Amino acid sequence: MANFRFFVRYRLQIAALTTGLFVAVLLILWVQPRWALDRLTPFICPGAKFYLPTDQPLVALTIDDGPDDQENGDVNTTQNILRTLAEHDAKATFFLISSRITPQNRALISHMVSEGHELGNHLTVDEPSINLSLTDFKAALQLAEQEILTASENQTSLAWMRPGSGRCNSDMAQIAQQQGYKIALGAPWPYDTSLPSSGFAAQQILANVQPGSIIVLHDHGPDGAWGTRTVQTLNQVLPQLEQKGYRVVTLTELYRESS
Repeated sequence: MANFRFFVRYRLQIAALTTGLFVAVLLILWVQPRWALDRLTPFICPGAKFYLPTDQPLVALTIDDGPDDQENGDVNTTQNILRTLAEHDAKATFFLISSRITPQNRALISHMVSEGHELGNHLTVDEPSINLSLTDFKAALQLAEQEILTASENQTSLAWMRPGSGRCNSDMAQIAQQQGYKIALGAPWPYDTSLPSSGFAAQQILANVQPGSIIVLHDHGPDGAWGTRTVQTLNQVLPQLEQKGYRVVTLTELYRESS
C-alpha cells in the first residue's frame, strides 16, 4: 500500500511539473520577454536586435515579405497597408523581398520612401537564410540591395536587414556587418504567418509592447492573406498605441533615440 501511495504521489508530481513547464513555455511564447530574447539571440542570429532600449514612448513597426506582387486580382495589400499607416500617421520599416518587385508595383516602393517609411533588405526570395551557403547569402544580400534601391529612386542606402525566417549564423552576421547592415528581428511578433487571427495578433502586441519594441508583421502571403490580416491588425493596434502615448516610427529613428 505504501508503495502504491508513493507511486501515485510520484506520478502526480511529474504531472504537476510537466504542466508547470508547459504553462511556462506558453507564457514565454506569449510575452516574448527580453531576458529570454537576450539569451536566445546568439543561437538564433548573433548580434540581431529584438528590441532597442529607450525611455522614450517609441516603438518600431516592421513589415516583412512585401511588396504585394499584385497576383491577387483587385487586392493590393501593400497599398492598403500604406493607406492605413497614413491614416494613423505611423511609419514603418518595410523588409522587402526583391524578387517581388515588378513593373506593376515598382511605384509603390518609391511611394513608401516619399511617405517617410524606410526600406530594409529581406533578400531575394522567401527562404530560410540559414540554409544558404555563405557565398549565396552574400550574393543574395547584394542583389536584393541593388534591386530595392533601384526601385526606391529616393533612398540611397539600406541600413537594416532581416534574414529569411529570422535565422542566421555568426558568419552570416559578420557578412551583413561588413556590407554595412544592422540586423533586426523583433518582438512582439504575434505569429501572424501561422495563426490566422488579427484579433489574436492585436491582443498579443498590445499586451506586450513597451518602449523600444520592434513589432513584426507581414505583407503578401497566400492569396494576400498575411497582408490583409496586417491591415486588420494595424487598424486595431495603431489607435490604441496612440492612446497609450506611443509614437510608431522606423527602425532607424528608434535606433537614434535608443540608449
